[in-house]
Amino acid sequence: MEEKLKFYIDGKWVDPVTPKTLDVINPANEEPFAKISMGSKADVDKAVAAARKAFDTFSQTTREERVALLEKIVAVYQKRYGDIVKAISMEMGAPLSLSQNAQAAIGLGHLQQGIKILKEYQFEQVKGSYAIRREPIGVVGMITPWNWPINQIACKVVPALAAGCTMILKPSEIAPMDAIIWTEVLDEAGVPPGVFNLINGDGPSVGEAMSSHPGIDMMSFTGSTRAGIAVAKASADTVKRVAQELGGKSPNIVLDDADLQKAVTRGVMHMMQNTGQSCNAPSRMFVPKAKHDQAAQIAKSAAESVKVGDPFAEGTTMGPVVSDVQFNKIQGLIKKGIDEGATLVTGGLGRPEGLNRGYYVRPTIFANVTNDMTIAREEIFGPVLAILPYESEADAIKMANDTPYGLSGYVQSGDIDHARKVASQIRAGNVHINGAGGEMNAPFGGYKQSGTGREWGEFGFEEFLEVKAVLGYAGKAA
Repeated sequence: MEEKLKFYIDGKWVDPVTPKTLDVINPANEEPFAKISMGSKADVDKAVAAARKAFDTFSQTTREERVALLEKIVAVYQKRYGDIVKAISMEMGAPLSLSQNAQAAIGLGHLQQGIKILKEYQFEQVKGSYAIRREPIGVVGMITPWNWPINQIACKVVPALAAGCTMILKPSEIAPMDAIIWTEVLDEAGVPPGVFNLINGDGPSVGEAMSSHPGIDMMSFTGSTRAGIAVAKASADTVKRVAQELGGKSPNIVLDDADLQKAVTRGVMHMMQNTGQSCNAPSRMFVPKAKHDQAAQIAKSAAESVKVGDPFAEGTTMGPVVSDVQFNKIQGLIKKGIDEGATLVTGGLGRPEGLNRGYYVRPTIFANVTNDMTIAREEIFGPVLAILPYESEADAIKMANDTPYGLSGYVQSGDIDHARKVASQIRAGNVHINGAGGEMNAPFGGYKQSGTGREWGEFGFEEFLEVKAVLGYAGKAA
């Protein structure tokens, strides 16, 4: 078993103040494969002291110095790419192809995009007699999840480094191994001591200590809405900035003029990607009532084409969910769907045939779902799709927006103008038309209980900057 029992504080790998360990479980076989230490408030205090000291100098570095640093990180990241891919598949169960082509790849994408933004960004603008300066906010606490682990680390750390901030990262204790490799990358690339610090641990012990710490100027959190509320409450007494990317229950509206076969298949395959463990997964599919049964059959065929299995096995397109907690939650919600009267089209309770160990879930499709059912209201975070019939387009839009969440929305149409019109009525931070993927410079974040603030690209970069007005900037000396 691999042991990674040290934290990275002030440019060194150090022992935790109080020894306490946790086994990291491989969700494909339910066996521990690594051991980490769990931190405490005392470790947070050490990291904050290092980050505050480092901020005095790192915040004054030039654009060119920070570009050069990020370029070194890119070079080392590329060297360790295979290790990152393997770690992600091992710790959270993503198929090797997904880890290779999406999970690890997006970390590199954030690095490259961050360099591009930093090279071009205007930190100072003169407007008449005054100037607007954008300066690093200070020490940032970062809490990241297990489902797209390196993505969430990179989309916080890269813009924070580019802005001139210093930081403390607490990755998910369920999937911490990629974060340890990320830290090794930054160390080898020559990130100055104290600029980046890593502490493993859980929310109550480390996350709360970070959120309430007066020496941390900003908290950047990605995770559940429940945990995000806890971070915001703990941060309130020190009036720090809080940026949150939280839960979702994203609608996918298939309009009457869409190619039904293409739209439904695309929606199902997107839903099953990453075993349904994406906050922006299109988990509610709205289809015209007259086409409901046909859509259900198309969805059935698509779901049954998914190959569930060992993440390291050739041809696997869907791995396990991340943990026994998630597995049991998903099973409970599938049962709830059956009990509340939704039509189980395919999938259902238990593991797929032939898989007796590991947290594997059947790709599941429910039809004849109504918007008041539990499976249409709660974020399942698993490979479970609900199909809801609608009478009219206005009805579809109303149901799509009838949720406390507002992270993403999806519109399928054969007419781009029609799609744009519907997209403008969806209350969500991101709307994808006809299967459009993410853009590295497009802002990512949500409305309502899906969070506050934005990540990715220039909008994400500006989250880590304060705005200063310098009056009399163009005036003469006294």
